[in-house]
Amino acid sequence: MTETARPPADPGATPTAARALAPDLARGGMLLLIALANVHLFLWGHPVGARGYPADVAGADRGVALVQTMVVDGRAYPLFALLFGYGIGQLTRRYRASGAEEVAVRRLVRRRGGWMVLIGSVHAALLWSGDIVGVYGLLAVLLAGVLVGARDAALVRLAVAGIVLGGLLGLLTGLPPAPGVDAFLPSMQIAEPGVAALFRLGEWLVAGLIFTSMSTFGLVALGVRAARRRILDDPERHRVLLRRVAVGGIGAGVLAGLPMGLLSGQIVPEPGTGLVLLAGVLHTVGGYAAGVGYAAAFGLLAIRLAHRPAGPVGGAVLACGRRSLSSYLAQSLVFVPLLPAWALGLGEVLALWQASLLAVATWACVLVLAALTERAGYRGPAEVLLRRLTYGRRRSEART
Repeated sequence: MTETARPPADPGATPTAARALAPDLARGGMLLLIALANVHLFLWGHPVGARGYPADVAGADRGVALVQTMVVDGRAYPLFALLFGYGIGQLTRRYRASGAEEVAVRRLVRRRGGWMVLIGSVHAALLWSGDIVGVYGLLAVLLAGVLVGARDAALVRLAVAGIVLGGLLGLLTGLPPAPGVDAFLPSMQIAEPGVAALFRLGEWLVAGLIFTSMSTFGLVALGVRAARRRILDDPERHRVLLRRVAVGGIGAGVLAGLPMGLLSGQIVPEPGTGLVLLAGVLHTVGGYAAGVGYAAAFGLLAIRLAHRPAGPVGGAVLACGRRSLSSYLAQSLVFVPLLPAWALGLGEVLALWQASLLAVATWACVLVLAALTERAGYRGPAEVLLRRLTYGRRRSEART
């Protein structure tokens, strides 16, 4: 059969009762990390220092920059990449079990990825140049053959290659911007909406599609490998592994992020260039470890929730994870009207700690909305759109 074979019919959304808890918990919690990791990049009008944090931080902002650099910055997107790969692994297993041939599943993954690239490009042009949806869609398009059909050993090699390449790219992430730069993302301080949109697309193409995809493809491959072992689908069976990975990964991430945290928090004088480059590598590799560790920690939490009611907070996090694409896009719908210069421009006056509180409040509001839509029996609008784009209205609705 050739690559022109039709993709398999959509079997419909997995019933809520049949969904694995751990991936959805991880996706819901991940969105808090992403909100915190992104919000400081919306600030402008101040000198920019390490990792895009304001170079003139003082008081409480120093502590916020230190802690976020160690536990959030460069840690959220590796977790996102791992979970995206895990989802591809689950999708592949599900469709192969329904009788679909490998070539059809590969085409399905590429088709879905292509629509994700389109959604991401629109998101970047209209709202946020740090969009990650299109980045992972591009990886799905380029790597579908490997992610769907490669042997486990090939996935491991790809993961190792990606982590090594990401570590090398980490040399660049430790360097602060040139003197006189007052916004990590130039589009944030442009008052003309049309011009800002053009800048956002340029930022997304360079920093997103190129740099971020090269930095995260290894974690996507690792996520597929984990899905094949059903590590998060059956966390009880892998409890010992999850405990070791959670403690080791998060601990390594915190320690490896400390040097960069001290720089971003302006707690120590900036050392020589060589030490700054080393701090960038440590921070990046530590981020990979922390991302895997966070996923393992959510797997352990899922074991606890499997034997007791989730409660209102746990249930809201689960609902958010089941609508992760919609919830991710919703963050931009809050940040963008408030912070850039072409909108209300609050990014010029907010302190770092205030921006971080905004991120937490935004995530909490998204949780409430997710819980309400879960109770009403509605799926996320972005999830519905992506399904219809991937399968077509008739084929999708016929099986839901």
